Amino acid sequence: MATTTDRATARRALATGTLANVALIAYFVFSLLPVVFILALSLKSDADQTTTYLWFKPTWDNYKTVLGSDGADTSYVRFFIASLVTSVGAVLVSLVIGIPAAYAAARYRFRGSDNLMFTLLSFRFAPELLVIIPLSVIYQQLGLYDTWVGMIWVLQLVTMPLVVWILRSFFQDFPAELEEAALLDGYSRTRAFMKHVLPLVRPGIAAVCLLAFIFAWNNFIFPFTLTSSNAQTVTVSSLAYLGGNQVRFNLVAAGAVMAALPPLVLALLIQRYLVRGLSFGAVKG
Repeated sequence: MATTTDRATARRALATGTLANVALIAYFVFSLLPVVFILALSLKSDADQTTTYLWFKPTWDNYKTVLGSDGADTSYVRFFIASLVTSVGAVLVSLVIGIPAAYAAARYRFRGSDNLMFTLLSFRFAPELLVIIPLSVIYQQLGLYDTWVGMIWVLQLVTMPLVVWILRSFFQDFPAELEEAALLDGYSRTRAFMKHVLPLVRPGIAAVCLLAFIFAWNNFIFPFTLTSSNAQTVTVSSLAYLGGNQVRFNLVAAGAVMAALPPLVLALLIQRYLVRGLSFGAVKG
């Protein structure tokens, strides 16, 4: 039979749990406010765009204008395709080079290997403005300015360190005995890597693909400085609606909403790998 102390303890636990849930719900709602605001702004007319009210007559004209379906002169679709091509290309190049590099960094240790990995990581957290001026000069001389190839290569400074460091942790967690068993069975090291190691680190590859794509897609400094019209991305092209005689915040919001769709779609496609991929091995080493 429950005592008075047990009932009091149960009531305190219930009250504490209820308060924690209410606090989490309040924080969740507060975190969603910017998203709700930008969605509402993208559906507002020019007359309503400077108001903070959520009660208004929604319109799809902003999306039609941004996409050019109403006859407006816009290059958003072309810039959207440029963003998609350069971001996907940057991720693919990083995977092709970064997966073998991460495996080698996890399996082969030598004097100075930790310093080499730290140097690679420094490219990720170093300010982009630190290298943008020499890169601009080099790109102008090599003919890579305002090209898709140039953007794919420069985005390696953003995606490559991320790919190598996260996948290195996955390969370190992978038991080396499984590879040794495959080698004893007559497999070459390359075949053992392709047949046994690579399939088991698919959650990590999926997670790092999403993170690398998001960082490449959202990058602003490199496309702002190294492109003008051909390879410009949506992060830069949206600024066009802030100039001129009239500032169109609603058009910027519509462009931002559409720009957020590719990372969201990618996350939904690989969501079954993300929970394990973002937690297992991602913070080790």
